[in-house]
Amino acid sequence: ATAPGKKITARLKRTLPVRGPQAPTLSELMRWYCLNTNTHGCRRIVVSRGRLRRLLWILLTLSAVGLILWQCAELLMNYYSASVSVTVQFQKLPFPAVTICNINPYKYSAMKEYLSELDKETKKALETFYGFSEGKSKVRRSVDEQNSTGGDFFQQIPLLKVEDFSRTAIDLHSGQKRKIEGSVFHKDSSIVNSGDSNDIIGFQLCDANNSSECALYTFSSGVNAIQEWYKLHYMNIMAQIPLETKEKLSYSADDLLLTCFFDGLSCDKRHFTRFHHPLHGNCYTFNSGKNGTILSTSTGGSEYGLQVVLYIDEADYNPFLVTSTGAKIIVHDQNEYPFIEDIGTEIETAAATSIGMHFTRSRKLSKPYSDCTETGADIPVENLYNKSYSLQICLHSCFQKAMVDSCGCAQYAQPLPAGAEYCNYKKNPNWMYCYYRLHEKFVKEQLGCQQICKDACSFKEWALTTSIAQWPSTVSEDWMLRVLSWDKGQKLNKKLNKTDLANLMVFYKDLNERFISENPANTLVILLSNFGGQLGLWMSCSVVCVIEIVEVFFIDSLSIVMRRQWQKAKKWWNNRKRAGSGKPPQAGDVERQGHDNPVCIDEDLPTFNTALRLPLPQDSPLPRTPPPNYSTLRLETAFTEQLPDTLELGQH
Repeated sequence: ATAPGKKITARLKRTLPVRGPQAPTLSELMRWYCLNTNTHGCRRIVVSRGRLRRLLWILLTLSAVGLILWQCAELLMNYYSASVSVTVQFQKLPFPAVTICNINPYKYSAMKEYLSELDKETKKALETFYGFSEGKSKVRRSVDEQNSTGGDFFQQIPLLKVEDFSRTAIDLHSGQKRKIEGSVFHKDSSIVNSGDSNDIIGFQLCDANNSSECALYTFSSGVNAIQEWYKLHYMNIMAQIPLETKEKLSYSADDLLLTCFFDGLSCDKRHFTRFHHPLHGNCYTFNSGKNGTILSTSTGGSEYGLQVVLYIDEADYNPFLVTSTGAKIIVHDQNEYPFIEDIGTEIETAAATSIGMHFTRSRKLSKPYSDCTETGADIPVENLYNKSYSLQICLHSCFQKAMVDSCGCAQYAQPLPAGAEYCNYKKNPNWMYCYYRLHEKFVKEQLGCQQICKDACSFKEWALTTSIAQWPSTVSEDWMLRVLSWDKGQKLNKKLNKTDLANLMVFYKDLNERFISENPANTLVILLSNFGGQLGLWMSCSVVCVIEIVEVFFIDSLSIVMRRQWQKAKKWWNNRKRAGSGKPPQAGDVERQGHDNPVCIDEDLPTFNTALRLPLPQDSPLPRTPPPNYSTLRLETAFTEQLPDTLELGQH
């Protein structure tokens, strides 16, 4: 009884169209999706009658899809944004480290034997260019030649006075004119002094391996030109002096510190830690935490901070290296390196400088919210400072590494990498030209350091407010200087002058700790909820609908395309085999494809009426479904009488 029904079903499946995921074409798949999806817009496109109405539904559906994509993109970008929160707490605060340096790095009286040749060349330049003369030279001229670290170096890179813009200049050392080769760089201003070209002073650096590769560095200010030229030779000389010797040539803690108070209690040099800075000599850090103890304060105000009186000793300043008098200080965390030359604050002599602090801790979110680094371990630059990571440490370390790689030696103002040595003209005659070229690339961000280095995600900051008052006052000047001279008289061996003193006070203005942190503006749950709201608003779609879209438009569409490609490849292969064997194609090999039958509904079991209405294929007629065996349609029922329509059918 079931065998004829199975045969009819099998023949109908071969004849009726295949719909849904098994559809033979993408158009059939899209039609099936529009008729069965839960998104109303797609269904209305198919079932709407009339071109105008169908066009309107197409426009509305596409607009809704565009709005969904736009809103979801906005939500996604908002997901990676952060909100900033500020928390203020009143509590006992740790006191920061305070590093103090004399602006003059080394005592000039102790450095004269190393700088004698350089000072003579500098004074000669002042006399030649500006008619400056000191009368009796203060520079020692009876110094042994073994102490001179300049040699022929000053002859190689002399000061030049540019006569005009025809690339000619007067050599200071020889007094002869020389032609300027290579490029011209104006260091301190983009606007060249156009009043008198004779005021333009500079120096020329050439590649030691190629004398035609030169660069002239000019300055519209003679002061800047002489100072830059002096510092260039100064670094070359200092790089050849051992560290132990330089520490002795600089200021000791007893030389720099006269009085010290912290939190109302007396302190001394034991509370300071010395470290040697290449450009600032011996510097001293208060509360460095080196002994494992970090001081703190529980009261704000100038009386409960750090108060020190510094002895500057202006008379022993190098007149060509520094042109200002005083000290430099920097407030920093115990784990941070004090970049005196970058962010140091200068304090005046004969004045009381009060520095009030506000403490702020900041924390930024790392990727994907911002491009910051937690510890610097992900930055491909070696930390040369042995301190916690910061952007400045990364930039300086990156430049120093580039200096060693390009020039073969390290720049004097920064720490030494492992296995490297500081540049000096005797061992590295080309280092000055290489350094200036490399620094030019660094400023123009062509070395890649600015692209590699990132901000730190966590950092501490002390916002400083500086105020200055005259100190000591006129009425107290006499007795105060007498007392300080009495306390330090045996070591100084001279009477103090107020221009040699500086009073410094560093304190918390209040004990409010400000904590600035970034938090994600959205969580994953909120993001998914917003996505669902947009899909439901514009397309009446849910998560199941999204899964359906992925299945139909990606999985099923890909399978249809792959199946069609496989059929084409299989047909091509069969034709190739027949062509090789010489056999003609068989009639049964013709590809048979289903055709649409509007009478039948997909996945409904075939009935007698639908089977009779099946049209015959035009190309290759297929056998019709045989008439059913009527004996199989007899029904055993509980009725006592047979219905009239069945009697009439039985008679036929």
